[in-house]
This record gives sequence, C-alpha cells and structure tokens, in this order.
Amino acid sequence: MTTRVFSELINARWDERKFVCVGLDSDRDKIPEAAVRDTDEDTLVYFNSAIVDATCDLVCAYKPQIAFYEGLGLGGFSALIRTVSYIHQRAPGVPIIGDMKRGDIGNTNRGYIKAAFEIFNFDAVTVPPYMGKESLKIFLDMKEKSIFVLCRTSNPGAGEFQDLWVYIRDLPEEVREFFAKLWGIKNDGMEMGHARIPLYEYVAYRVANQWNDNNTCSLVVGATCPEELARVRKIVGDDLPILIPGIGAQGGDLEPAVKYGMSERKKDAIFNSSRAIIFGSSGSDFPEVARQKTIELHSKVNSYL
Repeated sequence: MTTRVFSELINARWDERKFVCVGLDSDRDKIPEAAVRDTDEDTLVYFNSAIVDATCDLVCAYKPQIAFYEGLGLGGFSALIRTVSYIHQRAPGVPIIGDMKRGDIGNTNRGYIKAAFEIFNFDAVTVPPYMGKESLKIFLDMKEKSIFVLCRTSNPGAGEFQDLWVYIRDLPEEVREFFAKLWGIKNDGMEMGHARIPLYEYVAYRVANQWNDNNTCSLVVGATCPEELARVRKIVGDDLPILIPGIGAQGGDLEPAVKYGMSERKKDAIFNSSRAIIFGSSGSDFPEVARQKTIELHSKVNSYL
C-alpha cells in the first residue's frame, strides 16, 4: 500500500488552485430525510458519500469532526471509518484532516496516533498546544502525517486564554529580537519593558520556529479574526499552512481571510466550510446544493487571489 504523505497531497491540490475544505460535521439530527437509511451508521455513510461524490473534484481536503461520530457510539465510529475508506477510493488524491483535537503524554498519545492514523486513516489531525512541545513529540516525529495546532480559534470565547498578554521582555533573547524587529519595537529599555504580545502569537512563533523540524506543522486560525490571521501569517512566513475555519455559518469574512491567510506563493491556506455546504438543503437535492455552495466558495477564493 502506497504511503500517503499529507504535504504532497495538499500541495497537489493547491497546484490546481483548490483551497476549499469541506467539513464533514455530519450531525445526525440535521441530515435530510432523503438520506436516512435503516441505521444511523448507514445514514451517515450514505450522506457523506453523496457529499463526497458531489464535491471531490473541487476541494483540497475533507475534515470530519469526530464528535459527530463519537456521539453515536460504535455505529458512529464505523461510519467514520467507512467514510474515510470511501474518500480514499472515490478521491484518492484528497487528504483528510481528522478534527480530533487530541494530545496528551507518553503512551496516551500512542493510542491517539493509532486511532487517528491506523484505525481512521486520517492524513492529519488537529492538536492543542497547551501541554507543550514535549507532550506532542510523538506527533512531531512523524514524517508523513501532519498536525494542525490550534492557534487563534474562531469561537466567540477564544480570547479568554489565547489573547492573554505575554511580555516580550520575559522571553528568550532570540525571541525578543524576532518580535522587536517584526513589530518595530526597540529591543532595549523602557519600550521593550512595556512591549507585549498575545499568547496566540507566541504559539505561532514556537510552532513555526521550534516545532517544525519535519515540515509537518500547520496552524488553525479562524476566519472570524482577520487581524489576528494577518499577524500570524506575518509571524510564520510563507511556508507554514494555515487551516482557516469559520467560513459560512460562523460568519467569517472570506475576502480578508484570503488576503491575510494566503502565502506569497498563493498557497498554504485551507478554507473550511462545514454546515453552509453540507446542510445547504434539507431536501433530496442536498448533494446538488452542496456542490453549488462549494463551487461558489471555490470561485470566490480564487477571485480574491
């Protein structure tokens, strides 16, 4: 079996100017009646397969949110495995990002890795940064799979911790120099003593400069915070991919997301839309509507390049 390398898969899609990720947040309660089958498992598989059939030539990735499958127990897990298998068969060049937000220490992470990459067969997963690099070492050591580190998320309460101030004077000298130069701060005396950055900026710096030895790291920054997205892109430069959720139902503005999220090479950004695409219709035409919504988003992204 050929090893799937996330970076190769996603770059091939970007080369085709495909930047839309469809989030398979397949909430059983919202699935149209036309897709309902005898069991919840078969319902999810039928619904997801129809969405994939309708959109796979347009997207750069799919992103199943595992909560909608876990909540259905064993049938939900089976539905997720079958969905990923179907994507591999129907669209083998499209990578799959497992929205798991998993991360712990030691053998616990070995279990998460086995689930993500052997059981569910994802190509990348989302992880939280707040236990530090050491806790994620087993993820960072992988060379084929990738991780998307939560940086500045799209939920309304994200700033509770992510926006907390970090005084630059308290950071290592090389980091002080980096941020002083980036934001035009004098690296001495009074000005440096009062200079500060939000925690999410420090997360972005650490991931880009100290975690990414295998070039498998990416960040998650919501479209609902375009100013923060612009600052993160400036911090990480042009080579680090950014997954940008919040397009559509969460109200993220696409034009600034494209302007600030794209790298100079017009790549390295993944624009995720979930509910606005997959639940665009509650009728039997849900696949056709999902395709049209994806076409619209694909066209708008490319028009802003």
